[in-house]
Amino acid sequence: MLVFDGDCGFCTACVAFVGRRLRPDCDIVPWQSADLAALGVTPERAGREVLWVTPVGRVYGGAQAVAKILLRAGRGWAPLGALLLVPPVRWAAHGVYRRVADNRHRLPGGTGACAVPARRPNGV
Repeated sequence: MLVFDGDCGFCTACVAFVGRRLRPDCDIVPWQSADLAALGVTPERAGREVLWVTPVGRVYGGAQAVAKILLRAGRGWAPLGALLLVPPVRWAAHGVYRRVADNRHRLPGGTGACAVPARRPNGV
């Protein structure tokens, strides 16, 4: 399952691209209508990053979630997904993902509703 921020125009546009181009065999659900407690995910985390939830309940977030959806899409996308999981590309992908997520309200389709909540001192 791919869980995204349904209130964010930028996120919604990205997920529409995933559905159209990658056509992964999975459910795509906005976190606002997902049973987050059953998934073991907090609303804060779901609002901060895209999530990939495996059939056995393992949760990947951010760049790792992007890598997993690319792997799931197969075809020409899988090698890119595999590359995103290998250090040092993985580290760079995490940095790029955080930068995009933290500024998604400034990107095309983004609005004030897209702004990621400020992180707490403990990093959450």
